[in-house]
Amino acid sequence: MSSQLSGVLTALATPFAPDGEIDEKTLRRLVDRSVDGGVDGVVACGSTGEFAAMSGTERRHLLETVVDQTAGRVPVIAQTGALSTREAVALSRHAQSAGASVLMVVAPYYEPLTLEETLRYLRTVADAVDIPVMLYNLPGATGVNLSPDTVGQLAREVDNIRYIKDTSADMAQAGQLIHRHGDVISTFVGWDSLLLTAVSEGAAGVMAGTANVMPAELVSIHRALRAGDLGRARAEWARIYPLMDAIMSAPFIPAIKAALDATGFPAGAPREPLLGLDAATTARISALVQELPRLSEGGN
Repeated sequence: MSSQLSGVLTALATPFAPDGEIDEKTLRRLVDRSVDGGVDGVVACGSTGEFAAMSGTERRHLLETVVDQTAGRVPVIAQTGALSTREAVALSRHAQSAGASVLMVVAPYYEPLTLEETLRYLRTVADAVDIPVMLYNLPGATGVNLSPDTVGQLAREVDNIRYIKDTSADMAQAGQLIHRHGDVISTFVGWDSLLLTAVSEGAAGVMAGTANVMPAELVSIHRALRAGDLGRARAEWARIYPLMDAIMSAPFIPAIKAALDATGFPAGAPREPLLGLDAATTARISALVQELPRLSEGGN
């Protein structure tokens, strides 16, 4: 099994201009912010990127922009899940041709599916491409939880299913993925505040929306853990945890954008129907950003 994908992956936010359109110039700067911060990969059209509020044309254009701006410096993971198998296959084939390194595939998130329907969808999408696939377990949105044993069985059946992003926030489940099925699939935890625990447990890494805000800080903690320096990792984690907790405790997408704005890197408002944070929460996040000097220096 390939182990090329590991570490901190930024679930890129999508900057929007005042007219609500994708702000391509700021998106390119946001990619550079993460790459310059040392992340190990960037994710286009994930949940943090508000993919569900975009058209298929926008999703394709956004991915092409991210691949172009990344320019091979780090892998690009393309989230290509959709409401229909047909659209997911089309988006996945486009992502492969556009230069994505890995596909991430969430199950349809409106009509509740059975496990059998979900697995058929995932197999069909994976079979339609040649590049590695990352399963995206997001039970809060899809209504289906992919159990560790189901994931392990699927990875053994389908050669190019090599990764999973588990966003169940259940470390017991993540631990089973890591220890029972680590021979066939690499686990990324998709719950930012579990980075320290997950990587210590043996996860391949974390996919984090907060890496838009503090890429270098999360990378430093990950590197310390990989080097066996738990003391340094814990000290650095304690420093950023108040901001991490504030973001994770608020509506996530608006919180990421508020935190970016506080760093001096405005990425626009969320696309409606999402709204910005209330004034008190925005002020709290801004104050916590200002307590971390490197963050408040802004982006490129």
